Amino acid sequence: MMTMIDKLLNYLDELFPNPQCELLYKCDYQLLMAIVLSAQSTDKRVNSVTPIIFSKYKTLSDLKNAKLSDLESIIRPVGSFRKKAYYLKEIARRLVDEFDGVVPVDREVLESFPGVGRKTVNVFLAEFYGFPAIAVDTHVERVSKRLKLAYLKDSVLDVERKLMKKVPKDRWARFHLQMVLFGRYYCKALKPLCKSCPLKEFCREKKKNLD
Repeated sequence: MMTMIDKLLNYLDELFPNPQCELLYKCDYQLLMAIVLSAQSTDKRVNSVTPIIFSKYKTLSDLKNAKLSDLESIIRPVGSFRKKAYYLKEIARRLVDEFDGVVPVDREVLESFPGVGRKTVNVFLAEFYGFPAIAVDTHVERVSKRLKLAYLKDSVLDVERKLMKKVPKDRWARFHLQMVLFGRYYCKALKPLCKSCPLKEFCREKKKNLD
């Protein structure tokens, strides 16, 4: 008999057989910075500003030496633009001065960068290097709690740990991407597409959203 996790993984594979990160990037530092910019924003907004940033500042040294006010004006659409402009400049400075322009793979080192937390590191390592990691963003958290993979009161770290126990390790990076896309386009915060969802029998909110 198929478990709930089996049904979820099969359905995600059906919906997203080749899941792709929707952030635009061409190299390691561009991805890291795009993820930092995506905090409390959307990939669409981030993708509207990153091509401008990386065409104006073609190297990390250019970004390191950029005028903060110029960066702020470009980043404004993603929100928290003053804080995020500082983050980009400081990340560029550290990468140039301490790491020869290469984003380190070490989790602890990465989390010492401004604006870079556990979720950002998980997304970066899973996307760029294919490392086994599950990043719990707002979509992954919402879907996990709706499907009773975690308790409503659970923290983001609680959710991550529970998913790591339930999902095979070789699926973690792929599963993260699929859950993000599922939450973004199907199991949405508002008006989720419940009627056509084969997982509704497991859902906490099915009654509310099917009424």
